[in-house]
Amino acid sequence: MRIAFVVQRYGEEICGGAEQHCRLVAEHLTKYVDVHVLTTCALNHLPWDNYYPAEKSDVNGVRVHRFPIDQIRDHRAFDQLSYRVFGGSHTYLDELAWVEMMGPHSPDLLTYIARNRYEYDLFIFMTYQYFPTVFGLPIVPERAMLAPLAHDDRSLYLDVYNPVFHLPRHIIYNTDTERAMVEWRFRNDSIPNTIVGTGIYDPGVRDAAEFRQRHRLIGDVLTYVGRIEAAKGCQQLFDNFIRYKTERGGDLTLLLLGKAELPIPQRNDVKALGFVTDEEKFAALAASTVVVLPSETESLSMVNLEAWTAGVPVLANGLCQVLKDNCLKADGGLYYTSYEEFAACLDVLLKEPDLRQALAESGRCYVQENYSWDAVEAKYLEILSQFGNLRAGAATPGQSVETFHPPPVAPTSSRLFLEGK
Repeated sequence: MRIAFVVQRYGEEICGGAEQHCRLVAEHLTKYVDVHVLTTCALNHLPWDNYYPAEKSDVNGVRVHRFPIDQIRDHRAFDQLSYRVFGGSHTYLDELAWVEMMGPHSPDLLTYIARNRYEYDLFIFMTYQYFPTVFGLPIVPERAMLAPLAHDDRSLYLDVYNPVFHLPRHIIYNTDTERAMVEWRFRNDSIPNTIVGTGIYDPGVRDAAEFRQRHRLIGDVLTYVGRIEAAKGCQQLFDNFIRYKTERGGDLTLLLLGKAELPIPQRNDVKALGFVTDEEKFAALAASTVVVLPSETESLSMVNLEAWTAGVPVLANGLCQVLKDNCLKADGGLYYTSYEEFAACLDVLLKEPDLRQALAESGRCYVQENYSWDAVEAKYLEILSQFGNLRAGAATPGQSVETFHPPPVAPTSSRLFLEGK
């Protein structure tokens, strides 16, 4: 059986989010099926410029096909269109154009999907929002599966996404919270679906003491892992942390791991290590007192699960229903919805080591029961077994892959509409 994951960018250098989720699942499924990844040449999601060569390569046993991006994001034009789409009256063409401008815009990727639709038993589209899914999934609906990784943000309510959630043969959700939200929004409960999530890698040995000594960490450590950007709640985290330290004092350090896309406070009690290896990340988690999860929009936080695996409780943004539900189901952390709650929760966690240990242990058990790779692989194999007969006799009699002519797949009408042509 041959399957193709379709994702906006892919690589070991990309840490966190849908891209890491896709890579881990793809690598684990290579034991059972022939796994390919169809993606773009992008490394960074802003501005979606080409970084990798447009060629085939092997990444940890997965065959990766990269396709060039033909236009980088024009931030000014995109912001203007976003204001129209989300701020008032607009058309369906505006929404199509918005997805095109959000990117990554790669018509060659769509053409490959169309021309090779019978070469794969199944196409698994990772995340619902981006160009490859919105315009790629409708090309192969009869053999498409969607892992939406959806959260409750404003783009979920655009009409342009209606086909994405009604066309696939199967939908893979991360949590029951995500499924309930999507089915409420799209009324698509008739689509077969499974709650799977992703497995968590446990490196075993973590030298927390060595990490602390090497980075000169003294006292308690509040750790954030992921893209350092406003959309992830990082600006609010900075504001909360600085206010907390101003009011409380003490030796608490804010440790940041990930690529920075907004200014980081220049303070002695804020340490930013940038992008780090998995080994360094796991050592940092083990060296932490508390792991903070400030984002309001998550479908499943891998850092949340990794923190519990490392034996550390979490402090989560309670405005994110998924994070709040995780804390309640696992009994593995506290959550806040205001600065006052942030400060009160942090006070308790820093002062009560026995509570921290109990929360972390409860979270670790929750991860073992629900997010082991054995469990995740078994769920994927059960789903894939339903698609095993698609390749045989799939093509129309007299039509081969070589003679198949793809339909028009790159919507040019929206671009022409924007240009006033």
